[in-house]
Amino acid sequence: MNQAKKVFVFDDNVDILELCTIILEDAGYEIKTSSTSNDIVDQVSAYMPDIIFMDNWLPDVGGIDATRELKAHETLNKIPVIYFSANNDVKSLADQAGADGYLSKPFDIAELEEIIKKYL
Repeated sequence: MNQAKKVFVFDDNVDILELCTIILEDAGYEIKTSSTSNDIVDQVSAYMPDIIFMDNWLPDVGGIDATRELKAHETLNKIPVIYFSANNDVKSLADQAGADGYLSKPFDIAELEEIIKKYL
């Protein structure tokens, strides 16, 4: 049995975090969630996920800055970051942030699983 892939979801919406947790645990992933992207390097280093989902609207440090910080980090920059947002401009936000991919909200379960498979 190979080790479960680890997913880290940053979102300030508790419902989204719960939904992602249910979907991903169901699909056999390990998941950690956080409602802020403060101390992003510390948070990610402590868990070392295989993939990160980053919401755009986060308190204090927004998703763009948090993603840029990860992408500027010598070891964490290898982890794919999927930007996700209800903003209809999510693609250009993901580009600005330097994210590896993006997912529009609301998303369906298949899309979520699809994008994880694509990047892992």
